[in-house]
Amino acid sequence: MDARTGARKPWTAPLTGSFPAFVLLQGALYAAYGTESPFLPSFLGERGLSPGEIGLVLAAGTLMRLAAGPVAGHLADRHDATRAVLGIAAAASGLIAFAYLAGHGFWPLLAVSVLHAGAIAALAPLADALALAAAKREGTFSYGWVRGAGSAAFVLGTLVSGLLVAHAGLASIIVSSGLLFLVMAVATARVPPAPAREGRPNLGLGGIREILSLGAFRRMLLVAALVIGSHALNDGFAVIRWREAGIGPGAISLLWSEAVASEVLVFVFIGPSLLARLGTAKAAMLAAGFGVVRWSVMATSVSVPVLAAIQLLHGLTFALLHLAAMQLIVKVVPERLSATAQTLYGTLGLGAASAVLTAAGGVLYGALGAGSFWVMAGLCIGGLPLAAGLRPNRP
Repeated sequence: MDARTGARKPWTAPLTGSFPAFVLLQGALYAAYGTESPFLPSFLGERGLSPGEIGLVLAAGTLMRLAAGPVAGHLADRHDATRAVLGIAAAASGLIAFAYLAGHGFWPLLAVSVLHAGAIAALAPLADALALAAAKREGTFSYGWVRGAGSAAFVLGTLVSGLLVAHAGLASIIVSSGLLFLVMAVATARVPPAPAREGRPNLGLGGIREILSLGAFRRMLLVAALVIGSHALNDGFAVIRWREAGIGPGAISLLWSEAVASEVLVFVFIGPSLLARLGTAKAAMLAAGFGVVRWSVMATSVSVPVLAAIQLLHGLTFALLHLAAMQLIVKVVPERLSATAQTLYGTLGLGAASAVLTAAGGVLYGALGAGSFWVMAGLCIGGLPLAAGLRPNRP
């Protein structure tokens, strides 16, 4: 439906706008992630790193992403150049990825990892900022469709990476992910830039302070940190729990794929209409409530049929809350600060919380075993009253 004329738009309308370019952009980004991330630790081991050194390299990359993301977002907003910063970062990500092929030993690979992490830090937030702006401006597609395409591409990249490693060795994931980042750089030139912003950009830390002064934004960061952060234990230790219970690799693969399929389903089909009907606060409460259910079941059952049922909740516990966060950012953050807001959300609401809870999850799982999922359920309970107050007009 055209918001200006009230006329119904043809079903082919998304194909005439920027939607295909954003699908290519997000598809290349998440396919690159899906290709590289499962096997990167093994690649580092093949290049002479011990398990302890692999952990240090990955941790250093995480710290660099947390630091570099807001910097890239601030530069994008300060110079009104979100698309340009994204394109440069994507091209750098692809070129630096190939440097892994020349690396051997701890220090060279640590240097490449830190540089690569700095380049990829803001890719997803800046891509989201452009997609949200275009979806709002064109009105022919939903942001969820674009993000769902990214999730589907991640699954495809993960599946293809296994075939590549089997036939061409671990170095093949570096080549393929590097090429995909370069495809993303090319796709960036095909998407429209963010609209020209009114008012002067904030210099220094002023923009970050302005965003963090928004009560609704701060509350949303806390809700995301608690509810989406609670997924860290699942990501790190669910497979360990299932294997300890005697569940085979085939069933585990199906359970994991089911969760990602539900994520795509919510992003593309269910989430946008559910969010429009419920609003930001109720959608976030729904995500937190289902988080309580999901982690409570994980703490008490390893029955495959039961696990298959709760894996379907992943789309609601993660994708729906992410869509609610995107909606709130669009409503409460000035457009001139959208890139900074996206990188702050990715850094504080998702990255830092996941890093802390992943580390804490190891301690909790070692001490409590499956009982550690009760702690994650408790985090979601803590998120419920905060989610209830997610009003765009809240001071």
